[in-house]
Amino acid sequence: MGIYFNIAQIIISVALTAIILLQTKGGGMGGIFGGTDSAIHKTRRGLERTLFNITIGLAIAFFVITILNVIVTG
Repeated sequence: MGIYFNIAQIIISVALTAIILLQTKGGGMGGIFGGTDSAIHKTRRGLERTLFNITIGLAIAFFVITILNVIVTG
């Protein structure tokens, strides 16, 4: 059973990394890897909000899978 948790952790961690890298800071391609930081606060809409919600969901799923993996294999 532990092998399934390990596989799930790998898949979720790769997906979480990809989703985090897809979120832009400055709005351009340079913002993906630490471009300019805007001082204007704006509301998340559309795809940006969806990516944000997916990030939260994947982070929670990763945490739960990690805790279950420790309990089962520990």
